[in-house]
Amino acid sequence: MQRLRAIYHSYRSLPLWVQIWVVVILMPVNAAAFFLLDTWLGVAAAIAAVFVVITNAPIMWATGGMSRLMSVPHLVAWYPLQVLIVMRLAEMVGSGPVSATEWWFGAILFVINGISLVFDTVDSWRWLKGEREVPGAESWSAS
Repeated sequence: MQRLRAIYHSYRSLPLWVQIWVVVILMPVNAAAFFLLDTWLGVAAAIAAVFVVITNAPIMWATGGMSRLMSVPHLVAWYPLQVLIVMRLAEMVGSGPVSATEWWFGAILFVINGISLVFDTVDSWRWLKGEREVPGAESWSAS
């Protein structure tokens, strides 16, 4: 339970705009893939989302919070997904025409994950350069 509280505290120590971005925009848009599993793009995005969750959960657990290392799985999953989104919207992959729902989902996912990839690229670089601190860890361990 203490580890879960530390992770929550780390998340809550992030700037408010980051908390809102993650919980109100980034996670729901990616989770929407699970409502679109009848589409090619929904399946591709769901696979990427599952990959991100199964790689980020152990990182959060091991570091006790929101480490910059969590950005690396986003790079691995979302750069290829960005290419697949463009290819699908151009009907270069998948079978059949792109429905309006799939098109709008792909366009929104492309924009949201593209914005996130800018942050993730910077955070990955900073982590590789040695910035390994976990937000909120100092104040959590002191309490």
